[in-house]
Amino acid sequence: MTDAPDIVCEALVRIYTAQGVEVQALQGLDLTVQRGELVALVGASGSGKSTLLNILSGSDLPSAGRARVAGHELVAMRGRERLDHRRRRVGFVWQQSGRNLLPYLSARENIAMVHAVAGVIPRRQRAQRAVELLDVLGVGDVADRRPGELSGGQQQRVAIAVALANAPAVLLADEPTGELDEATSAEVLAAMETVNREHAVTTLIVTHDVAVIEHVDRTVRIRDGRTSTETLRTTHTDDAGRRVRTAAEYAVLDRSGRMQLPADYVDALGLRERVRLSLEPDRIEVRGGHDPAPDPASAEEPTGEQP
Repeated sequence: MTDAPDIVCEALVRIYTAQGVEVQALQGLDLTVQRGELVALVGASGSGKSTLLNILSGSDLPSAGRARVAGHELVAMRGRERLDHRRRRVGFVWQQSGRNLLPYLSARENIAMVHAVAGVIPRRQRAQRAVELLDVLGVGDVADRRPGELSGGQQQRVAIAVALANAPAVLLADEPTGELDEATSAEVLAAMETVNREHAVTTLIVTHDVAVIEHVDRTVRIRDGRTSTETLRTTHTDDAGRRVRTAAEYAVLDRSGRMQLPADYVDALGLRERVRLSLEPDRIEVRGGHDPAPDPASAEEPTGEQP
């Protein structure tokens, strides 16, 4: 099980009813995040990103499909086990610092509160763990200050420390840089990279911030409640010894072989209603449904009739 993914979603569906209207927030979403990965999840408002985080954190249940976090099936969890999941397996960082930190406690005391309530970390290890987390996140010097005495970036880094207090396997972050300026966002993202690397915590960040994608090796895009594309980034050294970072975008195939074409591709080619597919030796070609037909000699289909 050591190589098993930390997050697995299969055909995940979430349906809400709001004012008598049925809303499908997730429509058969598939997603896998390997242990120790740092992944960004992007998409338009209403695409299902926050709904997915709520399910993974144990705060919500899917209507159908399967979701597994750190080897545990979320759909099968009940009562006490769900509470234990939120306390032990996942840490959560909200966009608003007011949801992450108690304003009347210092940074150190906020971590201590998590330790006291959950009882996951042995008492003799708690003080040292708080120091280590605050130090690795670059806020060790403000350990005794309250949130109101901290900058926005410091508050978010303390919030990450609080989310990691119980040594969760998975860290979930919902727009963690949404209220920060560009320079401060970079500091927070660098801090998340550090804890991902040094604590080997699997990290999934929901974001609209384009700066985030430069800090991760994999970006997953959600559209209409399903994963549509993934962008993979690699770093190599060129012939001149310079560090070069490249990116490649891939469409995602679901279990039935379906995929979503990227919206900018569809718009650029004016694709509407239907498309023409042709199978080549090394690729599949997609043409507009009203494009001229290919050469009849190469497009004949068997009819079953005798000549």
